[in-house]
Order: sequence, then structure tokens, then C-alpha cells
Amino acid sequence: MSKTYNAAAVVVAVSMAAAGCASRSDDVSAAYVSPIAYQSYSCRELGQEAQRVSSAAATAAGVQDRQRTNDAVATTAAVVIFWPAAFFVGGDNAKTAELARLKGQMQAIEEASIQKKCGIAFNRS
Repeated sequence: MSKTYNAAAVVVAVSMAAAGCASRSDDVSAAYVSPIAYQSYSCRELGQEAQRVSSAAATAAGVQDRQRTNDAVATTAAVVIFWPAAFFVGGDNAKTAELARLKGQMQAIEEASIQKKCGIAFNRS
């Protein structure tokens, strides 16, 4: 009976951990941000805003990927060592929403740049 209980506990822990893992930064979709917000910007101002948003997005992506790594470690610990560790898997949260918003801003800046013929484009590698 205890072997069945342990196996069930592991299955539940793995399922919870897998569902709660943070997404890779590359897998976070951009939230919609209207390019109208940047309509009054000059090309120079768009360029400055592009640099600010790009820097913030790079930082947010690093935080997101670190969270994913931490979640993977906690998941491994939950499966291999101690299944209650699955409850420490952080998952997607405000950090993911922030990254999605920044990606949306990048798209909106690019769209405004196209409309104004500024030539601003973000490198997405």
C-alpha cells in the first residue's frame, strides 16, 4: 500500500511541478500595446525609447530564464529526492507578464517606426 501511495504522490508532484514551471523567455508572447501610444514621438525619441525598452526586456528575459532554471531544479528535487519540493516551483507570474508587456512595447515601437519611416527594428535572435 505504501508503494502505491508513494508512486501516486510522485505522479501528483510531477504533474503539479510541470504545470507550474516558468516559461522560457523565448516562449513568452508579446502582450498587445497600441502603436498609437508612440504616435507623437519623433524618430529620435522612438530610438531612445527603443533602447530603454530593449534593455528592460533583456533584463526581464534573464530573470524569466533564471526562474525557469530554478523551477527545473525544484522539479528534479521533487521527483528524485523529496516530492513535497514540488510545492516550491514558482511557475509563471508577474515576471512573465512584465516580459510580455515589454515585448508588446517593442512591437508597438517598431510599428510606429515603420509609419514614420525611422528604420528602427529590434534584433530577435
